Amino acid sequence: MKTTTNETLNNTKQELGASQEDLWRVFRIMAEFVEGFESMGKIKPSIAVFGSARTKSSNKYYKLSVRVAKELSKKGFGIITGGGPGIMEAANKGAHEADGSSTGVNIELPHEQYANPFIDRDKLLNFRYFFVRKVMFFKYAQGYIIMPGGFGTIDEFFEVLTLIQTGKTERVPIVVMGKEYWQPLMSWLKKYMLDFKFIEDFDMELFKLTDDPKEAAQIIYDFHKGKKITPNF
Repeated sequence: MKTTTNETLNNTKQELGASQEDLWRVFRIMAEFVEGFESMGKIKPSIAVFGSARTKSSNKYYKLSVRVAKELSKKGFGIITGGGPGIMEAANKGAHEADGSSTGVNIELPHEQYANPFIDRDKLLNFRYFFVRKVMFFKYAQGYIIMPGGFGTIDEFFEVLTLIQTGKTERVPIVVMGKEYWQPLMSWLKKYMLDFKFIEDFDMELFKLTDDPKEAAQIIYDFHKGKKITPNF
């Protein structure tokens, strides 16, 4: 079946339109990276806290996040979160109450995500793209606290483990908190991933598990003690 001239022209216009849209998308992505690097490059050495946005203020893990953020602030670290509610709010709140640096790397979402009120006014960044936002965490965080959470938290936890395991970023301390919540996953990692030799024994040493906020802060402090702190890549 022959294609008419008009059909050819319409197809060409559609192709050019798609290409033009992709080109502008590249510029938007570049702008987010530039703005993010400029802003994040100015913050003090900070620890990222990951966890569920759906955690209520009455939840024990919310309260635990406040406490560990305070302990990290006492050790001289700032706090970075995804900027939203739940665990993110709790960690920013802990930093705020301890007069520490409180950064929020927020993402535009149709539901459940809004900037919490405990972020320093000059340290709130808003991103359209998840992957740009994640680069900000992985480039500038000098350690990670992994609190209970959903798909997003699991994604962030395993991505930073993969980056460290493969040498794509500098090794930094990772502390997993909420033993009751995480223990089934830890058992699965040992029973299946480790036993099947998909990971090695030393891969399980890339993170520590504790429910003690002071111990968590001390683990991160001891790791960096006497070292020059720079971006991870």
